[in-house]
Amino acid sequence: MKEAKIINDPVFGFIKIPRGLLYGIVEHPLFQRLNRINQLGLASVVYPGARHTRFQHSLGAFHLMSEAIVSLQQKGIFIFDAEEEAVEAAILMHDIGHGPFSHVLENTLIHGISHEDISLMMMEEINDCFNGQLNLAISIFKGQYPKNFLHQLISSQLDMDRLDYLRRDSFYTGVTEGNIGSARIIKMLNVVDDTLVVDQKGIYSLENYLTTRRLMYWQVYLHRTCVAYEKVLVNMLTRAKDLIRMGQDVFASPALHYFLANDVDAQWFSCHPEALANYEELDDSDIWSAMKAWKHHGDKILSTLATDMLDRRIFKVEVHEEPIAPERVEELQADIARQLGIDQADAHYLMNVSEISKDMYNVDDDSIAILYKNGEVKDISEASELLNVQLLSKKIRKYYLCYQRFE
Repeated sequence: MKEAKIINDPVFGFIKIPRGLLYGIVEHPLFQRLNRINQLGLASVVYPGARHTRFQHSLGAFHLMSEAIVSLQQKGIFIFDAEEEAVEAAILMHDIGHGPFSHVLENTLIHGISHEDISLMMMEEINDCFNGQLNLAISIFKGQYPKNFLHQLISSQLDMDRLDYLRRDSFYTGVTEGNIGSARIIKMLNVVDDTLVVDQKGIYSLENYLTTRRLMYWQVYLHRTCVAYEKVLVNMLTRAKDLIRMGQDVFASPALHYFLANDVDAQWFSCHPEALANYEELDDSDIWSAMKAWKHHGDKILSTLATDMLDRRIFKVEVHEEPIAPERVEELQADIARQLGIDQADAHYLMNVSEISKDMYNVDDDSIAILYKNGEVKDISEASELLNVQLLSKKIRKYYLCYQRFE
């Protein structure tokens, strides 16, 4: 047994990382970058304690993966040592491609390419550093390895990513209703026909898990104030991009300036090797330092939005059950233009109309299977006596109208 490095985690206690390949990943600069990216973006505007990082989350997901492997092995599921190390390496790196503020800027600084795609590019780069030792981990991450259940531990309805972030986000936000029984769910995991299932005894923990996810999405991840604050950030960066492309001087770190000045999508990444290098330099601090300068910029729109961000002057937000009437939008644009003394055509930077929809469980896409003592396997929608699956799988749709406040 290799000597392990021990990290004290406030959620799970002591996490052991074996020295060698796994600890080498943790020490790699691309993994250390996750220390500078907040897990919950701007959620601290509502929950001041929510300042934990992608680094902490990745270590937590790794810890749960280690527990899951032990639990499955105890049930007679054969997992080679090399497979164990590979799946643990894959979960460590699963979020390595996140940009500043996590998901918030995925369609602002870049578009047409997901953080998972960028994670894969970074994994390949780290793999080069380790002379191909991550080939198996990358194969499992991509779902190309014959043992499909190993991929499901990284990406599925019951992956270690979700089990950690629900527990961790509940802990740091103080939303105690979100505290799921991750340890029990892991103990109940099993494998049938190369598919991850949950023993029947774990059904009550799963019911809690699914209802908890629903609560956390609407109470934390899609909280109206968090959404409104994110819109200020997106609009501010959009304005900065537009000013640069109009030839105006806008302060930014070299890495941030690269993404503000160029239209970066998947094709751009494939044709410009420097794009990934610049992306790897980006973290939350690039954005915060830029907005401190933008607060004093000559452009009234950019300076207003930067001031909003720094001084916590969040857009007003209205949540509607029906689409926002175009007349209401035009009326708001005219009022914003008048109050700020700008052209009505530019007022859209100081408001946002968006539709947000979310379902908590889709039986067709990503079912959770329950294993009965007689060997029968049923979807949780059939097995649960408590869950209203029609309600859980119903796509909830809300319409958000966010706009600059002047009082």
